[in-house]
Amino acid sequence: MDRVTLGKTGITVPKNGFGALPVQRVGMDEAVKLLQNAYGGGFRFFDTARVYSDSEEKLGEALADVRKDIYLATKTMSKDGEGFKRDLDTSLRLLKTDYVDLYQFHNPAVCPKPGDGSGLYEAMEEAKEQGVVRHIGITNHRIGVAKEAIASGLYETLQFPFSYLAADPDLELVEMCRKADMGFIAMKALSGGLITNSAAAYAYLAQFDNVLPIWGIQRQSELEEFLHYMDEPPALTEDLKKIIETDRKELSGNFCRGCGYCMPCPVGIEINTCARMSLLIRRSPSEKQLTKEAQAMMKKVEDCLHCGACAKKCPYGLDTPRLLEENYKDYQEILAGKPL
Repeated sequence: MDRVTLGKTGITVPKNGFGALPVQRVGMDEAVKLLQNAYGGGFRFFDTARVYSDSEEKLGEALADVRKDIYLATKTMSKDGEGFKRDLDTSLRLLKTDYVDLYQFHNPAVCPKPGDGSGLYEAMEEAKEQGVVRHIGITNHRIGVAKEAIASGLYETLQFPFSYLAADPDLELVEMCRKADMGFIAMKALSGGLITNSAAAYAYLAQFDNVLPIWGIQRQSELEEFLHYMDEPPALTEDLKKIIETDRKELSGNFCRGCGYCMPCPVGIEINTCARMSLLIRRSPSEKQLTKEAQAMMKKVEDCLHCGACAKKCPYGLDTPRLLEENYKDYQEILAGKPL
């Protein structure tokens, strides 16, 4: 079983982290069963966030009895110290625990630091002194903020999008974290569902001994793939390398990662789905993508104001309105029976 240590935290776990954002989409009983099966199969690191609706509650319900055997990571999007304390108190209550192993600032636009006027880092330090927070982390989608966090020496972990679609600046972040003895947690390891070969994704990330991937898991069938890799981790074979190369040619660069930080849209467009619908249909087709509800969702693109608000908020600098137009055009052609 591959294992990884998250830098100076000393947290050492199987190289399979459970990303609990998707469990908010299933009922309590199904989520509890899934999480308990993950634990039973060897998962020990579980990552969630205050803003993932009822994800924390489901983790608490499923794993309270094995709390001492697992590591819980959650996040706050608070803008000030008081909000930080409210979020932390809520998370502790829902997770049914009296401490969080890793508490992370959730995709802040700037890197929180002592004396910056927000009171955020001071609140985090106080929580750590009290033992309520064991380790301090930060998540982000912006290279600049991530680099600043590493250079600051204030953080023990960085959570950042990382997959085999990574570009050179992303690889540089991994190496910077290694040199700083800072844990690197790879979110979006399946690029928001666009990477459909989990073996290729796992084998690629296995090359980086300081990286812990967290897999967004919603179904038992998905879980079983990663449970299998616990005992039989896939090797980076020539066949998997070919899959990676093909995907890189198709996906690298100007595509929507589905992170959702462009939301909400002032006219109600579901941007993080609509701006990549043609890719989703091409790579993982589903009848749900062509239902009346899906068609109505895509038709909302016609209401785009071209205000540019989504593009300004995109951490990848994408021309989001153009992506919406292109995907809507492709979608209409699919409905008309034309191949992509």
